[in-house]
Amino acid sequence: MAEDQGEIKDEQNQTTDNSIRPENKVTELDAVLDASVEITAVLGTTMMPISQVLQLGRGAIVELNRKADEDIEILANGRLIATGEIILIDVTGDGLSMDDLVGVRLNNIVRLPKSETS
Repeated sequence: MAEDQGEIKDEQNQTTDNSIRPENKVTELDAVLDASVEITAVLGTTMMPISQVLQLGRGAIVELNRKADEDIEILANGRLIATGEIILIDVTGDGLSMDDLVGVRLNNIVRLPKSETS
């Protein structure tokens, strides 16, 4: 009888073990993990007439509505999701060079009210 109980216990443990393995759990999140999202970093905005835009040339400076020390906006598919700051990524390891990349460090994740998330 003890042997029978041992077998039942083993079967129960195996069932429990199998049910908690990550590869056996499929969540709603799994359906969207491979979806592409367009990420946009907004440095600032400005309004100008088309005639002025057409006059812009190489080296032209366009004044934006944001100060240098203000956080920039990070959008996912056009929706604000975070704010952050511009950083330079030194890919060569030799200090500031033309090979450096620009990145964004996220400082604040924006939480949307439930009514806007659906």
